[in-house]
Amino acid sequence: MTVEEYNQSVDLWANNLYRFIVKNLRDEDYANDIVQDAFEKLWVNLKNVNGTKVKSYLFTTAYHTMIDHIRKNKRIQYCDELPSWSGGYVEGGYDNLQEILHNAIKKLPEIQRSVIMLRDYEGYSYQEISEITGLNESQVKVYIYRARVFLKNQTDILEAAI
Repeated sequence: MTVEEYNQSVDLWANNLYRFIVKNLRDEDYANDIVQDAFEKLWVNLKNVNGTKVKSYLFTTAYHTMIDHIRKNKRIQYCDELPSWSGGYVEGGYDNLQEILHNAIKKLPEIQRSVIMLRDYEGYSYQEISEITGLNESQVKVYIYRARVFLKNQTDILEAAI
């Protein structure tokens, strides 16, 4: 990989990588750190990375860094963060379906949340998700199916409560 190809990869993938990480972590500062770390690792391994595999390399690196961060912080509990419901019901339905979905996505296990975000928000194929996460394609499909069923059930529960 050349320096020009590296610069092109920054232009092409930095925003997508940031969006993927920030949607999973909901921490813009740490998402920036992860993106910067992924590009730093790419720079260090510039001669070892094939130019056609840059996207997979970046997303795989960022994904594993994100998982490490999640596992590290899983044991930390913040007392000042209480769940809140800011969406409301208006005549004819909820006023913010997107917020309802985001709250439901937060409840998903980390692996299901990651694969559903890669598939439905970023538009990656099952094979690309498989390369990024290190799972095989059938596992990716199962996790996506389970996540979609969970999200459907969560929205159905909200509708039933009306």
